[in-house]
Amino acid sequence: MPISARYRPDPRLAASGLPLVDAVRAADFPRTVLRYRNDRAAASVCLEGLSDDEWIAHFGRFTSLPDNQAEPLALRYHGHQFRHYNPDLGDGRGFLFAQMRDARDRLLDLGTKGSGTTPWSRGGDGRLTLKGGVREVLATALLEALGVNTSKSFSLIETGESLRRYDEPSPTRAAVLVRLSHSHIRFGTFERLAYLNETEAMTALVRYVADVYYSDLGDHQGQDLTHALFDAVVTKTAHLTTQWMCAGFVHGVLNTDNMNITGESFDYGPYRFLPHYEPGLVAAYFDEGGLYAYARQPDAVFWNLTQLARCLSLIGDSQPLIDSLNAFSERYQTVMATQFCRRLNIAPQGMETETPLMQAAFRMLSAAKTPGSFEGFFFDWFGGSLSEARALNGPRAEVYTHPDAADFRRLIGSYTPADAAKLSHPLFAQATPATLLYDEIEALWKPIAEDDDWSLLYEKLAEIERYREGLGLNAE
Repeated sequence: MPISARYRPDPRLAASGLPLVDAVRAADFPRTVLRYRNDRAAASVCLEGLSDDEWIAHFGRFTSLPDNQAEPLALRYHGHQFRHYNPDLGDGRGFLFAQMRDARDRLLDLGTKGSGTTPWSRGGDGRLTLKGGVREVLATALLEALGVNTSKSFSLIETGESLRRYDEPSPTRAAVLVRLSHSHIRFGTFERLAYLNETEAMTALVRYVADVYYSDLGDHQGQDLTHALFDAVVTKTAHLTTQWMCAGFVHGVLNTDNMNITGESFDYGPYRFLPHYEPGLVAAYFDEGGLYAYARQPDAVFWNLTQLARCLSLIGDSQPLIDSLNAFSERYQTVMATQFCRRLNIAPQGMETETPLMQAAFRMLSAAKTPGSFEGFFFDWFGGSLSEARALNGPRAEVYTHPDAADFRRLIGSYTPADAAKLSHPLFAQATPATLLYDEIEALWKPIAEDDDWSLLYEKLAEIERYREGLGLNAE
């Protein structure tokens, strides 16, 4: 088998003894047609040498990888869904397939979506629509390009089944998705143990997460470790939230079971990218109250962190947890300024200067309703004052010559590029950025659904890859 000698299996969760998993079996699919394989992600865990047939055997038929988990594991968790507690969750259509180390010695997971039923399927069929898989491949590709710490879509295989769904035309085609991510431990994992009052298991889980994902906390013990871990999670989660906001990304379903302990974005069902600056935009049609609207995402994240703190109070004093919670807003604001500068490729000058710049930028963007103007703004002004002529002579010039743009243009004039060399990339000779608006996704899907024509999808993925290379914003 052509697996590199650098491949380093490390099925830590299976060996941990933590009461978090159930052994399951993958579905036996009628067909397995490879639609997408992420060789760059595969190279990070030394699996890029697999032939397509071997790839399908592992990620469509789920033959175990060498020296890895003997069987797939469905994770147990609870969660707040739109702030209503649900104790009947868990991996209902996915499982942890394998764990391994990358070149930086980080533990990474290969997990699935649409791989069949589990004890937590709650009457569902355990399947994923092909369109849902395509949407996730697109989302993770663009989010990575925009510098968001996201799971990677590793593999998408069509499975030859016909599914019936109430929220899209049926019957529809099915697929199984494999993700590469930093962890499958969710806020909801802790919620389940707190709900069951599993004090010993909670203590062991905190130790496991600290040892595996926060090794710099190794000197902490007992309650001190609990507090230090939560503080680190608050910081990581604040970083992630600013990345969403500066990418114009609306997650759609920011429930506690969709929040990861490592501060990584994952699980893309309904989502949107802002076509223009629209604070109230929601991604999920069923979010009728706008709970997870674009501008409310920081509040939603804070609320979710509060639930995690309540769980950890089972084994730690409340006051240090509250102190870390209260630090979220300041950390978010500080990192937001840093992330804003990073997206614009400008050298930071300090919060006193960045805050007025951001305020001026969003005032300017509030007046712009042109589709693509949100991402277009970061693209046009990439490099700060050095890109002013490019911005004022581009297709969105009317946004920047509007009276509401005067403050922004005055303030950005003092900012120089953080990395001027990036502006020589061929990307910045073009007029438009890579975007992934709702209508674009529908247009990409139409030829697949009608004619099994995948060419537009692959062209879009190639465009996004060029965008990633040009921006150079990779988060992880």
